[in-house]
Amino acid sequence: MTGTLYGLGVGPGDPELITLKAHRLLQQVPVIAYSVSREGQAPARTAVAPHIPVGCVEIPLNPSVDCDSKPDAATAEAALGDVATALDAGQDVAVLCAGDPLFYGSFLPVFGHLAERFPIEVIPGVSSLNACASALVTPLVAQGEQLLVAPASLPARTLTIRLSESDAAAITALPGHFAKVRDCLAATGLLPRSRYIEQATVGQQRILTLDQVDAEQIPDRSMVLMRRDSTDRTF
Repeated sequence: MTGTLYGLGVGPGDPELITLKAHRLLQQVPVIAYSVSREGQAPARTAVAPHIPVGCVEIPLNPSVDCDSKPDAATAEAALGDVATALDAGQDVAVLCAGDPLFYGSFLPVFGHLAERFPIEVIPGVSSLNACASALVTPLVAQGEQLLVAPASLPARTLTIRLSESDAAAITALPGHFAKVRDCLAATGLLPRSRYIEQATVGQQRILTLDQVDAEQIPDRSMVLMRRDSTDRTF
């Protein structure tokens, strides 16, 4: 019998936003794995550091396997070899994922490579989308409204058209694209109805209007939220 692979959503960064189920599994599994950036940061591990039991085996995953990449089979096999070895030995492995595993999650490449070989269970977590709306204290989307979730890497024309058709929007993957996003929102007249949030729920959290943001200083954990409804006094 092989071990079970858990995609463990650990929330947006605040250690208190881990679910009870994720906490229970974190105490039970003998092995955890998590993505490490090229700068050596591991936000998913940082989020649950107070909850990791003594003696738990840790497997850092190199940056070739993350939510922004689609590694080929050889690259994925090399990066996930230790995870597969533990599972083959009958050990359960929890892959920690900041936010939710299936919402732009770092678990997705792991899932894509190992899903056919091992039993998998996904534990949902508080997503960055929910965390940013909560930090802003504004409705994300109301009944009957249409929500757009789009990466900032979309072509400007495409993004402008989609924004113009949406009641609310969340724009992700901002580094390198923020100035374009700001221009698209200005073109649709929605700039006053938009806010920028970075590092939601952690100590470095900032909420700014888009004209206050330095386009050259955008961290990975950032998002722009737009809500068209002018009766929302938060905006």
